[in-house]
Amino acid sequence: MKKADDAQNAASVPAPSIQVLERMFSIIDVLSTRDESISLKEVSERTGLHPSTTHRILNDLALGRFVERPEAGHYRLGMRFLELGNLVKGRLSVRDAALQPMRELHKLIAQPVNLSMRQGDEIVYIERAYSERSGMQVVRAIGGRAPLHLTSVGKLFLAADDPARVRAYATRTGLHGQTRNSITQLATLEKELSKVRQTGIARDNEELELGVRCMAAGIHDDQGKLLAGLSISAPADRINESWLAKLQACASEISQALGHEPSKPG
Repeated sequence: MKKADDAQNAASVPAPSIQVLERMFSIIDVLSTRDESISLKEVSERTGLHPSTTHRILNDLALGRFVERPEAGHYRLGMRFLELGNLVKGRLSVRDAALQPMRELHKLIAQPVNLSMRQGDEIVYIERAYSERSGMQVVRAIGGRAPLHLTSVGKLFLAADDPARVRAYATRTGLHGQTRNSITQLATLEKELSKVRQTGIARDNEELELGVRCMAAGIHDDQGKLLAGLSISAPADRINESWLAKLQACASEISQALGHEPSKPG
């Protein structure tokens, strides 16, 4: 009778290779919950695996540098995970992650959608979704530049700086304007940046070019750092506040593709 039970149990157990992978993943999950090392006994208890099985798998992971043994009987995740993580992170391109969501957003609003990044005291346009039907007379070319304080995306980056850095920017650039709406006074800029920090949204009210208004939302990386900005440009009399939720959703989608978790700050 026991042989029959054993045969039935064996038939229900996954193939050994799959079982080993499942056990390995469970051990890695336990190790990932702590910054400090964890004892073999605790790993065994939390995974429900026999100590000898846990020990064998941990030793195999240590051979591949996926696990480290800082002291006898204690384990933590190894540097190999960091190396592999950096390889994956290096392949994550903001432009590649953003292109399709930008096109989808453009289809919804029929206005230019721009992707920009900061370089020094300017933003650089690195991608756009645009069609002639948008009615825009001026569309920034990819590679074009503009001062931070005159653009919606630029204000996102300034808002991410501390007050001392904002003052230093103002001193370096002189806050030169390009239209009658341009912000050219530090106090006014600081007030504007305070609004950006509160709402997470930045605007350009015909400050770079007359007749053009913009709204922007930030794109963040896996550490919550502001990496780029997504903006909608439209004729000043055609800007629509209903686009705001769509813009934020699109920026969030791109951020998540880059590893950002919405629960993290930023």
